[in-house]
Amino acid sequence: MPRDYYEVLGVSRDASEAELKKAFRQLAMKYHPDRNPGSAEAESRFKEISEAYGILSDSEKRAHYDRFGTVAPGAGGFTDVGFGTLFEDIFEGFFAGGARGRARARAVRGEDLQYELKITLAEAASGVETKIQIPRLETCEACGGSGVESGGRRETCPTCQGRGEVRFTQGFLTVGRTCPRCGGEGEIVTNPCKTCRGEGRGRRERVLQVKIPPGIEDGMPMRLTGEGAGGLRGGPPGDLYVVVRVQEHERFARRDADLYAELPLTFPQLALGAEVEVPTLDGTGKLKVPPGTQPGQVLRLRGKGMPHLRGRGHGDACYQVVLEVPSKLTAKQREALEAFDRAMQDEGGWVKKILGG
Repeated sequence: MPRDYYEVLGVSRDASEAELKKAFRQLAMKYHPDRNPGSAEAESRFKEISEAYGILSDSEKRAHYDRFGTVAPGAGGFTDVGFGTLFEDIFEGFFAGGARGRARARAVRGEDLQYELKITLAEAASGVETKIQIPRLETCEACGGSGVESGGRRETCPTCQGRGEVRFTQGFLTVGRTCPRCGGEGEIVTNPCKTCRGEGRGRRERVLQVKIPPGIEDGMPMRLTGEGAGGLRGGPPGDLYVVVRVQEHERFARRDADLYAELPLTFPQLALGAEVEVPTLDGTGKLKVPPGTQPGQVLRLRGKGMPHLRGRGHGDACYQVVLEVPSKLTAKQREALEAFDRAMQDEGGWVKKILGG
């Protein structure tokens, strides 16, 4: 199991975004491979703190981690949530000799993508297999992602001489900035691919099959490894996170694995007891109402709720009793109720019964 991410960054569990960023900046500058050439331990620590910051700096991933203690496993809207600029603000203004000062064109992993998938409560209970269509950047087939036309090549950037940055002096400090011509890659393309115009990627629509497990909760993400944006210059693709949104049900409200609904009953049913037919998520069921049931009381049908996502069995279908009072009475109904009221008066009245006298 990985170390606790808060422990990795040396911050408390209620650390603010600014505190997380400050802690990561300090550790990243200390353990960056360019500052520790040949050190396997520094490289391992740098990867560890980068992973921790990548999770805790994302509000949704942090919320999932705080709740479950694990990283979210690998709907409709589409959002690019790539981490390509993760280090740009951290190492902005890095002094000469820093990581950005040695930039070279290299393979870059594609961005992670997010897709919101809306499903019904019934589909969340039974599980569903569906298709989704997403737009994403894919590696250009014509140039293999290099961005260079066949027969062409990349050349060293004449502005930065391949360093990926230009330097200038501020007082007694030498400060590096990203090269405006090559964008920090250290190389330029003089003969770009005509298909992708030198980008190395092109936008495509892709249809994917997604399998949603029974019992999934609203807002829970699923990771599809390698289904994100294509990488640059032969880099691996990112991942796709499918965030499931469970729509509200017309009758049931969900609380963990239990389902709740209101159940209107008449006074005779509550007082005498009854067996009534009630709706369930997959049909109907028989529910026994004990004599003397009170308004507000919750009655249950065991095992008729949602399946447990990470366990066996199901939750319950829960019905909160609501006293149904008729707005109009027939003459016969009124006569019966008046007779009942007189009988109660003969036994000490309603107030005495309520007060327990």
